[in-house]
Amino acid sequence: KASVGQLKNPPRLFLDLTDPVAAGTARQPAAGKAAGEVATAEKTASAAKAEAAAKAAAAALGLPEGTEAVQLAAGLMRFDYHVWQDDGWLTAYFLDVDPAVYRLKVALGGGKIPGLATTSAISDSVNAVAAINASFFNWNGDLLGVTKTDGTLVGTMYVPRSAMGILPNGQAYFGTVTYNGSVTIGGVTQYVGGVDAERGTDSLVIYNRYYGPRTRTNEYGRELTVVNGRVTAIAAGNSAIPADGCVISLHGAAADIYSQVQVGDAVTIDETLGAPWDRATEVVSVGPCLLKDGEVHVTTAAEQLEEIDRHREPRSAIAVTTRGTYLLAVVDGRQEASHGCTLTEWAQLLKAFGAKDALNLDGGGSSELVAGGQVLNSPSDGRERGVGSAIVVLRK
Repeated sequence: KASVGQLKNPPRLFLDLTDPVAAGTARQPAAGKAAGEVATAEKTASAAKAEAAAKAAAAALGLPEGTEAVQLAAGLMRFDYHVWQDDGWLTAYFLDVDPAVYRLKVALGGGKIPGLATTSAISDSVNAVAAINASFFNWNGDLLGVTKTDGTLVGTMYVPRSAMGILPNGQAYFGTVTYNGSVTIGGVTQYVGGVDAERGTDSLVIYNRYYGPRTRTNEYGRELTVVNGRVTAIAAGNSAIPADGCVISLHGAAADIYSQVQVGDAVTIDETLGAPWDRATEVVSVGPCLLKDGEVHVTTAAEQLEEIDRHREPRSAIAVTTRGTYLLAVVDGRQEASHGCTLTEWAQLLKAFGAKDALNLDGGGSSELVAGGQVLNSPSDGRERGVGSAIVVLRK
């Protein structure tokens, strides 16, 4: 008795043979092919035909040898890459996305900050066609990097970092982004220490509706609830966050500066990422840059990210291609089926798949690519990891 099936990581076929006597099954007639043998042959032939078609499709697109290309839906192609290198296997997965059919947006773990959820759970929560993990994040789900979703800032960072933004016309923009924010009350201006982040010593943090119903701060501060440019309430901590406003949370020296502020006082909040980032509806800054204008351009030193490029690791990336498509990509690592990539190797591989501009996303155990509700790669933790955000693919 025989059955054929398919395994992944690496992709391969298996043939399962069972002794019919040991299994208590009657022997097949000696004359002619048994029905089970015919079915097995048909399945094997079908699988071989599908594999040949996938390799032919990859070759037609000029993709590297060792790639299989499968059309998942109109405007959505899947590329599976599996090759033996001199020092081991390398396995990577790519989704080629037509921007005429789909759009990209940033989705949050649990729909809020801080929040953690697996990439597949984030994908399911917004009914996405596909998703890839995105931002660096803190242990509690706070995002580490400038992040925008639906035009609202939900994460900040003052270190200039490479980022991708989605402009209102759906065009992807790649470059370096820096957050600058300030609050002015009674002619006195203070700089913003963060948005939707843990409040630090002597700092000013802004909390908006994406942070949840309350600020969850302690009683050792001063918080100003602001709606329509006016202070509407003042509290020591754990203030309710209005859906149509924000809470300015102050501690230490920052709180002392605004100690005389009263309900009704006018508030001016200025925030900018610069052009064209201010117009972008979605922004995710991670880093480093991997490709710029079709050339390998890895900027670890400039972005203070040398520590993530010491070894071959699992990696994730978002890119635009010379074909005019979006490219979501992961390479597996820390396992026999794939040893991973350095950032330069990762950039070179993305270029081989047609990437023109590419941004490195959070890697390691966070690296995960989902399509149609299925996890395509093999996360190095041996299971899905909760992450702070994902870039999701939505049908227009």
